[in-house]
Amino acid sequence: MSRKVVVTGMGVISSIGNTVEDFCASLKAGKSGIGPITSFDTTDFDVTIAGEIKDFDPSLWMDKKEARKMARFTQFAVAATAQALTDAGLMGETDAEGKRPVKSQAEKTGIVLGNGIGGFEVVQESMKKLFESGPKRMLPLTVPMMIPNEAAGNISMIFGTKGPAFTQVTACAAGTDAMGQALDLIRSGRCDVVIAGGTESTITSFAVGGFQMLKALSTKRCHEPQKASRPFDSDRDGFVIAEGAGILILESEEHAKARGAKIIAELAGYGATADAYHITSPDPAGAGGSNAVKLAIADAGLKPEDIQYYNAHGTSTEINDPTETKMLKIAFGDHAYKLKVSSTKSMHGHCVAGAGAVEAIACILAIRDGFYPPTINLDNPDPECDLDYVPHKAQYGEINAAASGSLGFGGHNGVVVFKKYN
Repeated sequence: MSRKVVVTGMGVISSIGNTVEDFCASLKAGKSGIGPITSFDTTDFDVTIAGEIKDFDPSLWMDKKEARKMARFTQFAVAATAQALTDAGLMGETDAEGKRPVKSQAEKTGIVLGNGIGGFEVVQESMKKLFESGPKRMLPLTVPMMIPNEAAGNISMIFGTKGPAFTQVTACAAGTDAMGQALDLIRSGRCDVVIAGGTESTITSFAVGGFQMLKALSTKRCHEPQKASRPFDSDRDGFVIAEGAGILILESEEHAKARGAKIIAELAGYGATADAYHITSPDPAGAGGSNAVKLAIADAGLKPEDIQYYNAHGTSTEINDPTETKMLKIAFGDHAYKLKVSSTKSMHGHCVAGAGAVEAIACILAIRDGFYPPTINLDNPDPECDLDYVPHKAQYGEINAAASGSLGFGGHNGVVVFKKYN
């Protein structure tokens, strides 16, 4: 029999809060973190808004000198990990080298992080120097700072973990898939503890320009950014790019109990599929996504009617939202109309590979505090999107089981299920 996997710590960096409790308060208040882009000049861009991280000081969570050697997505991941390990009671004391080895057996503590495209700002800056001044002017740490696995590597070095350290690269599903892989590592006995989640920082002229050329980003409401991300609304016109990181400390129930840890929730199930359809669009039939939902619920030992809240991928794009609605109807049947569904991207934007982990934390907080996060800006519901999307304001009620789904470019579908811990 596989081991039960529990959540004992959480950490988050997002446009609506740089701690779990600030993030939670923003979800309950329906607060938007979308605003004008400040990290580069948007004069020549149609897209001028994003979910930027505000007031982020890496030195609060890591050595300032070491932080300068990290890309921004890695800084986010390290900061969220420090929060999560502290929350779990696993943060070690700082040694002479500024490292904080975890209070668990190093060889049985792993890392699985989702990331999409690594250190884009590093790539952009080094390419600029290369073309303007030649290769000798490039940043010396270009390669180790840009590669997607840099975050997992730095977390391992800072916190002294010596178990497996993996990086999932499945686009917007990467954070969710990372939690699924971590679940398997603990169930199999390969690890007792896994630091799992996702991180991304793509608000650069290169990335925004690329997404803009795909016609994927919202442009209609750049003059009122807080209203731009509007999942399931008839007036949606694209997603709002954001940055952020979410980290969970996952443990076997046995390990958590043995050390007297507080247990926040249970990670009970995971399902993953591929659409085999299109490089950027989900299968309009909804088959792949609905199968991932069914697999995750079955893996959790539940029935569809046991799920009370579903945190949707809900990107606010023309194709995604009705497709995901169809997907949920297939997976949940008649229960789809009793299910509370929301997209917290309406508040914090789309964190790309960080999205699944940030939204998983929203699910866990919903279970912990008994509330349904809202979908803000849902002023004119799309007739094709006819489920209960918790419009405008948070609603309250006991939640025993919640699921979070992610759909990534390339047709990647990932779903995780969390249960109230008993």
